[in-house]
Amino acid sequence: MQRCKTALCAVVFLLGGLYSSLAQEPSQSIAVTVYNQGTALIREQRRLMLDEGVNRIDLRDVAASIDPTSVSLRSLSNPEGTVVLEQNYSYDLVNSSALLSRYLDETIKITAADGTLYSGELLSGRSSEAILRADSGEIVVVRLQDARDIRFPALPEALITRPTLQWLLSSASAGEQDIELTYLAGGVNWSADYNLLLTSEQNSFDLKGWVTLNNHSGRAFTDVRLRLVAGDLSRIQPPEVEESRMMAMDMDLAGRGGGGIAQRELFEYQLYEIERLVTIGNNETKQIEFVSGAKITANTFFVFDKSPQFGAYYSPVDYPEGYGVDDSDDVFAYLEFNTGEDSGLGADLPAGRVRVYQQDGDGAGLLIGENLIDHSPEGEDVQILLGKSFDLVGERAQSSYETVSRDVARESFAIRLRNRKEDETVEIRVPERLYRWSDWQIVESSMPYKKLDSSTIEFRVEVAPGAEAAISYTVQYVFPSNR
Repeated sequence: MQRCKTALCAVVFLLGGLYSSLAQEPSQSIAVTVYNQGTALIREQRRLMLDEGVNRIDLRDVAASIDPTSVSLRSLSNPEGTVVLEQNYSYDLVNSSALLSRYLDETIKITAADGTLYSGELLSGRSSEAILRADSGEIVVVRLQDARDIRFPALPEALITRPTLQWLLSSASAGEQDIELTYLAGGVNWSADYNLLLTSEQNSFDLKGWVTLNNHSGRAFTDVRLRLVAGDLSRIQPPEVEESRMMAMDMDLAGRGGGGIAQRELFEYQLYEIERLVTIGNNETKQIEFVSGAKITANTFFVFDKSPQFGAYYSPVDYPEGYGVDDSDDVFAYLEFNTGEDSGLGADLPAGRVRVYQQDGDGAGLLIGENLIDHSPEGEDVQILLGKSFDLVGERAQSSYETVSRDVARESFAIRLRNRKEDETVEIRVPERLYRWSDWQIVESSMPYKKLDSSTIEFRVEVAPGAEAAISYTVQYVFPSNR
């Protein structure tokens, strides 16, 4: 016989049966609502045969990642006459360590890898070894890594093979009843993945959006009604039971369909319902197309952003060198479009990953950038950072700093932009943050600018192929006299 190469090859039960259960009938229907924060709400209906009086119900076919504090059970057939007296969640699962700890002072049998049989009262099962007292009184120490199998009389009642929900139900009458079970489970998540195919002219694209669903809950779901909620829910740990009941009420808002994906609003979120039954395997990634569009109007532009980043005006920055900036000359490429109907899309875009491809000369699509977008409702502008431009160069330098008076200072900057492309005119946007103090005024500028907010202006410059553009401006700050 081949020798065992693992710490424990087999655990065998000689007597007794597995823990009995009264609720292993398959679900009549299952609905799964997945939130894009790693949580799913499971609602299923089952049919039980109940006796009059107190019944004990065990249910093992639940997600291993269940949140037991969120479980809610109710009778659909006789809600007034069926009362939940007690609810328990047992997760002391069978393993060799659990069995050894439960069989102290009991007789077990261990067969070593060389075929030697040891039998006796188990005195200890810790530290990767079993200590037995044989009938003769002899003490035997067996290393578990040398054991081929260990035999126990029966499976203790408290140990189970899978996580189990247990109830004590009081039923006013005997007979079949339909019950509804709802609970929250972790390990289930969904996100959106978008593929954009940009035309060679870079003025429109085709879109395919996919729901990417990951199930690591420890349970497979067969033929379920699948719903997806897009939005950021406020959650606490652990979740409250009432939250589960509230979300179960939300699920009743959606009806059955029969084709693609239906979208509707749910409170401050968006609800997507797959209009067919879906099977989700455990440890499976599933993709379902949920949005598409063709010839969606788009625009590409470039950004040269070298002005200092800052959070807020806390105190005046009145020393000449100011905030330091890096000497990088990177210019970044962006794709911009609107999600409204006028652009050709007319759809909400849940948060997710966007991959942008562009048609090459032979019609093939080549990846030109990848990034993430936030939840973007219909009608909003979306900007996607694609990467650094190879042919565009920018320079920024402080050209002067002048103290006009104790409370007034002027600062000037010179910015140069170069386009090394052969035949393409590009728009380069240059944001400038006026960080020294909130009381500022542009007193000189070589080009028009737009004020974006209380601390930022932006220049937009078109640069012809092989050409160079220069921007210069002077800003005057008035500092508080009591600084």
